[in-house]
Amino acid sequence: MGLFNKAKRIKYLGFNDVWFMLVGIVLLSFVADFIISRGSFSRLPFVEATINWSVSLLFSTVNWLVMRTILIALRKKYPSLRSNKKRIPLFFLSIVITVLCVDYIGNILLGYIFDQSYNHPLRSKIVLPVILISTMTMAIYEALYYYIRLKESIREEEQAKRAIVQAQLDTLRNQAQPHFFFNTLNTLRDIIDQNTREEAKEFVNRLSEVYRFILESGNANLIALREELKFAKAYVHIQKERFGDNLTVDWKVSKNDNDWLIIPMSLQLLLENAVKHNVISKAKPLHVDVAVENGQLVVRNRLQPKTTQLPTTKLGLKNIERRYALISDKQVVITTDNGHFRVKLPLLTIADQKHSYADTHH
Repeated sequence: MGLFNKAKRIKYLGFNDVWFMLVGIVLLSFVADFIISRGSFSRLPFVEATINWSVSLLFSTVNWLVMRTILIALRKKYPSLRSNKKRIPLFFLSIVITVLCVDYIGNILLGYIFDQSYNHPLRSKIVLPVILISTMTMAIYEALYYYIRLKESIREEEQAKRAIVQAQLDTLRNQAQPHFFFNTLNTLRDIIDQNTREEAKEFVNRLSEVYRFILESGNANLIALREELKFAKAYVHIQKERFGDNLTVDWKVSKNDNDWLIIPMSLQLLLENAVKHNVISKAKPLHVDVAVENGQLVVRNRLQPKTTQLPTTKLGLKNIERRYALISDKQVVITTDNGHFRVKLPLLTIADQKHSYADTHH
């Protein structure tokens, strides 16, 4: 089965064994000839040696093809690596039976053709080495099959892990966008209540630019810092429509830092949290520092908690932490000290990505 079908050979053997089989049969025939005839070509005339070797070649071919057929049948019945404990002993037993049967039947046929007996008393000393060599040869099939299946198993496991990671990232990213949308709608409502119609229109125009960025960023799980800064600055511009000079952001990021990678919307979410949870007024203006320090994007603001705190699920911070944890071993650092709230976002490179995530990066 599968002798002339490449797809089936690869399916049940793990590789295309044509050349391995041809070379193996020839080598096995010479070894068998050496064991049986002590090397026909070294002590007999060429024609007689060729006839003796041809007999060994015939035996080797039949042995190989029968054992190969049994091997494929056993792999059909016991395809998984977990079935090795059943399949391998059965295969070894089949090798012993095959060699004994081929030797016995072959010698009967040779005796009938050449009219002489080939079953001499020392036959067992010849058959045992043939069984050993055949087992070693078939073991190569098993070793290659095990190696290939192991690689496939590892690859499938990695693909499953990547699929899980990507699903988690998609879920978290999809959480972040409605979160932003909800908060900007609240801001728009406040502007409509407190400002002129023209200012509300301007806010909507700015908001459309922000959402254009969200759409253009697509399904990216990491983006260049320059792109996140552009998005965050557009968001700050929108908020300044509402708060004016009472909200200021000091950007301490050089052009040399623009090529770092960062989680999309992470900086914007931190700025959004600062606006949401702190008093912003003429008496208490809110100042936010955004700086790159030691391979981290540091966002810092003074704590000016509102008298009436809005209910919070801390979705933004949890979202950022979980997305970083899925992608990299570098952690988000959140601290509160001396009346300041500080978040440090790791700035990443391609090399910082986890192996299970690398192929999911867009």
